Amino acid sequence: MVRVVTDSTADIPADMTTELGITVVPSYVVFGTETYRDGIELTKRQFNEKLAASGVIPTTAAPPPATYEEAYRQLAKETDEIISIQLAAGMSALYSSAAMAAKRISEARVVVIDSAQITMGYGWMVVAAAEAAQRGSNLEQIVALVEGMKARSRVLAVLDTLEYVYRGGRVGWVQAMIGTLLRVKPIIEVRMGEVVLLERSRTQRRALDQLMELIQVSGPLERAIVLHTNAPELAERVADRLQAIVPGWERLVDQAGVTVASHVGPGAVGIAFIKAG
Repeated sequence: MVRVVTDSTADIPADMTTELGITVVPSYVVFGTETYRDGIELTKRQFNEKLAASGVIPTTAAPPPATYEEAYRQLAKETDEIISIQLAAGMSALYSSAAMAAKRISEARVVVIDSAQITMGYGWMVVAAAEAAQRGSNLEQIVALVEGMKARSRVLAVLDTLEYVYRGGRVGWVQAMIGTLLRVKPIIEVRMGEVVLLERSRTQRRALDQLMELIQVSGPLERAIVLHTNAPELAERVADRLQAIVPGWERLVDQAGVTVASHVGPGAVGIAFIKAG
């Protein structure tokens, strides 16, 4: 059976990774001089407590190729076909680290995919790949499935502040516009590896209205999850509204992982979804 690998930034709920046998390689979160493995040495709760107590804005780092290499070699004892689906290559070194490791593996064929997405925008691709593997699909079929999902994957989010995105330095337009965006609630979209500013609202209430309007015009959804960064009550309100406009939606609400939270800051809420094909 094809085995599926991803990184912790995919934010796939733990019960899904366990049920589907997905191998998750942890990325790193750096607070000053201290480095932690995402989800292993630093949980979501610990991250939020540390962020509130320290006032330090953390940074993130990709694991070295050797970490991926070890994961691939362990899986190669069970299979000769592996698909590794990574965070958008333009946003992190995770993809290049995984690709370098794959070239060192001779025991199995390893295909590394640039998802062109973040968080569950590609987490859904990983889930779909693992489900297909359990159904007996081969590597070529699963690669085609994932590639076909890229253009249908979206992440829409309302941020409480752009300060964290600004300090991360990875989104060019934020650097140019930060002076005009400090007092608004921005709505951003991630699509095909690009972070786009869609709307700017003076109030959170209006921003959430605009978020739901954008979801409605996106058309039928195949899969969706509401994610938040230490804003559970806000996320539940968004989930209530999403359930009202998407009949039959399987309610899924989760806290985004510490890597994503490091880049968007607390108080953000978003919806990661796959449009129906």
